[in-house]
Amino acid sequence: MREHGADRLVDVPTTGRVYRAERLVRFGDVSPAGRARFDALACFLQDVSSDDTADAGLDDDLAWVVRRTVFEVRQPAVFRELLELTTFCSGIGSRWAERRIAVRGERGAVIDAATLWVHVELSSGRPIPLDGQFLDLYGPTAAGREVTARLRHRAHVPDVAGRRPWGLRFCDFDPLGHVNNAASWATVEEVLAGRPELRPPYRAELEYRAPIERGAEISLATVALDDGGLAMWALDERTGEVHLTGLVSPLAG
Repeated sequence: MREHGADRLVDVPTTGRVYRAERLVRFGDVSPAGRARFDALACFLQDVSSDDTADAGLDDDLAWVVRRTVFEVRQPAVFRELLELTTFCSGIGSRWAERRIAVRGERGAVIDAATLWVHVELSSGRPIPLDGQFLDLYGPTAAGREVTARLRHRAHVPDVAGRRPWGLRFCDFDPLGHVNNAASWATVEEVLAGRPELRPPYRAELEYRAPIERGAEISLATVALDDGGLAMWALDERTGEVHLTGLVSPLAG
């Protein structure tokens, strides 16, 4: 069966490579209300993913770029909550793979996430096939589940969308000269701040269409959705290029 990445967040497998780590939610990770922010959670995911591949001895553990990340927040994490992060490979394509992360907290946090990583050649950034070492290490937990890297969000910004400027900070950029994947989730926090009624349980998605580089003049465009959620676009006002697209929708239950 062929699925879109993160259509269904699969359960933690009982066999195969499963990696676990802990993170404490600290003062710099939370909103004014004490909820762990999406950009902080994305940083936890980024770190545990890197720790897993380093621990596994993957030869090219840095040769991956994020295409898409999904969070399902049933119960948010809070300040000083100790979190256990459980991660494994949940799907494979020809040049990409999906990583699942289950986050559970000692105070009741229940957060599930999936990130679609594309395997690239470091010198060119060109997607390249997964190698045998990766498939041997991570294939068993994927259990034959195939995923696609196809983007699903609409890139077109509706004329009715509201817009606000988004200032880029020096600390948002990583060694590749792009706004870091985790820092990009601050855009979602910014638009959620204007929708205080949109609270967990909810599902939040972010798709990365093009890197945001120094000098870009980014605006955030948003529209309200019929289900009570919102759609978001981060675009360069000078070129019109859409760099990020996001969706936040209520979850049943």
